[in-house]
Amino acid sequence: MAILVFGKSGQVARELAKLPETLCLGRDAADLTDPMACAEAIRFHQPAAVINAAAYTAVDAAESDEAQATLVNATAPGAMARACADLGIPLVHISTDYVFAGDGETPWQPDDATAPLGAYGRSKLAGETAVRDAGCTHAILRTSWVVSAHGANFVKTMLRLGAERGSLNVVADQIGGPTAAADIAAACHRIALQLIDAPDKTGTYHFAGAPDCSWADFARAIFDEAELNCTVHDIPSSDYPTPAKRPLNSRLDCSTTNKTFGIERPQWHASLTQILKDLGASK
Repeated sequence: MAILVFGKSGQVARELAKLPETLCLGRDAADLTDPMACAEAIRFHQPAAVINAAAYTAVDAAESDEAQATLVNATAPGAMARACADLGIPLVHISTDYVFAGDGETPWQPDDATAPLGAYGRSKLAGETAVRDAGCTHAILRTSWVVSAHGANFVKTMLRLGAERGSLNVVADQIGGPTAAADIAAACHRIALQLIDAPDKTGTYHFAGAPDCSWADFARAIFDEAELNCTVHDIPSSDYPTPAKRPLNSRLDCSTTNKTFGIERPQWHASLTQILKDLGASK
């Protein structure tokens, strides 16, 4: 029972490649800047299910390159979803908390009103709409703060800077759930298998690590686990301006995911320990 995965070098795709019966397609086989090629890849491989783990994730760059971000994050997933609808197979599509405005302190529900703050969020929201409009069996899985031993992410950045400096200023007013790529991959795989037999589970879901914390507190946990003597100073987001505005509230209510698929929120402390072991950086 093969599951076709779009993505090969990204954090989640590299973890999906470790799971059974998965075929991961890189840009050489399915470039998301060519949506029709993605649809043709699905028709060619005739998989039991599809997971889209590929995306334009350069949040700041998207502010000046929204057309490309939208092509990859919206037009391509829409083409995938239409192919899946034609073949009667399910699609799991990874989305993001950036589709929300990021205000308040209440965890976002899957059916809450969306209001992205920037180009990246708008492109991902357009992708969600394209998947829904295609009419295929699907699960849109919104997640947040993805980390792993692969690629560029917050854990690896903190390890590098923490080894170089005695103190760091880290944003403390953005709150969310750090989520290991391995946990996202496992959830996507499990959801895809369930959708094959239970298409009525189609819908939008949330998945994020627990407990919610600030970037500053997450940095402290990284330094503690890695035994790095680096002091973290809390700063507001206004002291660290970026081209794209970040949501302050990235909390995601994941209870529907647990109820529907039996998947609980992973504890990020345990996932962090494994990531540091993979990197050879744990105590």
